[in-house]
Amino acid sequence: MSDFNLDKEYAFKWGNEVFKSAGLSKKDAEIISDSLVQTSLWGIDSHGIARITHYLSRFETGSIATNPKIELKKTAQATASLDGGDGHGIVLLHAATDYAISLAKDSGVGVIGVSNSSHCGAIGLYTRKITQAGMIGIAFTHSDALVVPHLGRKAFFGTNPISISFPTDNPEEPLCLDMATSIVPWNYIMNAKREGSSVPIGFGVDEEGKDSGNAADIVAVKPTSFHKGYAMAFLIDMLCGPLNGMAFGANITPMYQQMEEKRKLGSLIIAIDPQRFAGLDFVKAACSSAIEQVKSQGDAILFPGEPEYAFAKLRTVAGIPVSQALAEEFSFWSQKLNIHPPMYK
Repeated sequence: MSDFNLDKEYAFKWGNEVFKSAGLSKKDAEIISDSLVQTSLWGIDSHGIARITHYLSRFETGSIATNPKIELKKTAQATASLDGGDGHGIVLLHAATDYAISLAKDSGVGVIGVSNSSHCGAIGLYTRKITQAGMIGIAFTHSDALVVPHLGRKAFFGTNPISISFPTDNPEEPLCLDMATSIVPWNYIMNAKREGSSVPIGFGVDEEGKDSGNAADIVAVKPTSFHKGYAMAFLIDMLCGPLNGMAFGANITPMYQQMEEKRKLGSLIIAIDPQRFAGLDFVKAACSSAIEQVKSQGDAILFPGEPEYAFAKLRTVAGIPVSQALAEEFSFWSQKLNIHPPMYK
């Protein structure tokens, strides 16, 4: 149960105001705030408005640039690199996504490598955006060492997520896989640490590499599906780090420590135009038919992305849940930046 509920409009307004007060442009503040609110509406609380205060801390230390120098360079007919100038990952990946769509319109596919970035939020934001352009979206990003290798005891790779989205006949509900290669996102553990709550045994390990259900003692999480999640994290790290000239694994600046150090993260965004293959109408109809056929097996069966759409419908009415601890963080930053605090339901 949450202590408060925050209407999406108030959440966006407050996030927008604090980011502008932190020095961001009106456009960038709106992009980040809108993305975080949408993520919370989807029920992905690990990457939603709960991250606002962390981003504010990094803007304050200068480890995320409020006005970065972004360099976009087309490297071939269908490829480009985006140097983010240590700006905010959400702003940078939206820019990369837009350009990937543009390249795909001309060449059938657009592949954008992003460098010198920071935490980019939920990567399903970007693949779903690609489906709005009538295309198929694929996205990868990586993070600092938060996950123990399969059979290992110390964190090495990040939670390194993957997202793939396909358009359907319902433009508001594309097929969307958005998953970490860890058993849970690290921000799930951070939220549990803040709330002082426990987590299921088997999710994370303590400093000795032993299973722990106490969030305060957890220093790393486990890969999903044992060796399979570990292998996926390994390869995603290579696609995001070395391919873009960035570091990997334990060599990446931690998200929640060394707050004054720039993250230097990489990402990879791919847009594919189905018109160059079987055609958009065929793909949308086939995906919708697949959803219908799968769901015919039982009411409990959901298609990839459906839980998020159900959450969005619920939270659009009820509001986004906010705990007492998070509300106190919001209040602290409101006072610090001389902004009216959020108005809860």
